[in-house]
Amino acid sequence: MFIADTDVLVDFLKGVGEAERIRIELQTGRLCTTTIAAFELWAGAGSHQQIAAVETLLGALSILPLDLSSARRAGEIQRDLARRGAGIGMADSLISGICLEHDAILLTRNRGHYERVPGLRLGFRFK
Repeated sequence: MFIADTDVLVDFLKGVGEAERIRIELQTGRLCTTTIAAFELWAGAGSHQQIAAVETLLGALSILPLDLSSARRAGEIQRDLARRGAGIGMADSLISGICLEHDAILLTRNRGHYERVPGLRLGFRFK
């Protein structure tokens, strides 16, 4: 299972970067995202047209929730990275917890943050 981070979904909506690769993964049915990414997409939609595009995209994806076990993992990630002075922010910690809990591969351009998370698998490189 692949989980798409917000940045690659925004690229898809804009038709830039690796949009074609995301389109292909959408067609396979293996591509998911998280409730955190859904929140970020809705928060960033500035027009009715953008909101409609977000709604259409999210309707084509499985959306993984932040459940209790994912929240626990995310909390551990946030705490451990902060102790090392390598924090990645709350949203990225939450997404990481969901990915680890589902043993999923994260698709993101933000490798610098996510590479700090022990055990998190990252998919192909995005530009």
